[in-house]
Amino acid sequence: MKILPFKIPMTSQESFRLQEDHERHFYDHLHQHPEIQLTLILESEGKVIAGDYIGTFKPGDIFLIGPNLPHVFRNDARYYTDDESSIAHSCTVFFEWQAFGEKFLSLPELKRLQEFTKLSERGLSVKDPVRKHIAQLMKLLFRTSEMDRLIVLLKILNILSQTENIDPLASSGIYSELDEIDGKKLAAVYRFTMSEYHRKIQLDEVADVANMTTNSFCRYFKKRTRKSYIDFLTEIRIGQARKLLLQNDLSISQICFEVGFNNLSNFNRKFRELCEITPTEFRKLQVK
Repeated sequence: MKILPFKIPMTSQESFRLQEDHERHFYDHLHQHPEIQLTLILESEGKVIAGDYIGTFKPGDIFLIGPNLPHVFRNDARYYTDDESSIAHSCTVFFEWQAFGEKFLSLPELKRLQEFTKLSERGLSVKDPVRKHIAQLMKLLFRTSEMDRLIVLLKILNILSQTENIDPLASSGIYSELDEIDGKKLAAVYRFTMSEYHRKIQLDEVADVANMTTNSFCRYFKKRTRKSYIDFLTEIRIGQARKLLLQNDLSISQICFEVGFNNLSNFNRKFRELCEITPTEFRKLQVK
């Protein structure tokens, strides 16, 4: 498995690509492409990795993935079973800034959009209340054609360039410099971690996945992702814990061990470090 570098196929009749995915689960290989990707999740849940960002996704979420930013939307385990009621559904638009033309983008009226092009490199998560408006416009994209479709896309980009309701995903970094060998190692580590986070993982075990010595792997992972593997593993576990806390059918102690922590005090401490509140406070905030 590797970071797959590929070009989104486009015909001579289109300057940007619309794609609707309706599958048992989303494409689950870490990959990158020069096109910017704006994705609306319609059905399914799971984890999203974009550069050094680790989070979760659910219906209604909207993510913008920057050019050449390694990313993957990996569905939860139940989407890999025979349960036909679990469907992954999304709609996505792929485009490149260059398609609009350098002269067009340099117009003084597009100053905010010019600034937005730099911010988009890190990837973005769109928040309410603008998220609902963007979702409506993205659905409209699939019902229009030709110039009307282009106008809708520009309207979406105009809203995104002016709103404060967006959060950057990845830290600014060197993701476009990852080669195929890097991609193969990181993708294998990511997939292994997302499958095995629920149990104790030794560093030498995950180093074997990358076909490296333990010390070399630790240095390599930190250099490529700007975080230690232990921090990465902790973020995966806390992300899953947040999802389980929303379900209200497991106690906090049960969730602690379910996601791979070996004691409750450490779980509470790590949860507060990453979420700035305790698991109990997080659960209370979600109660309608």
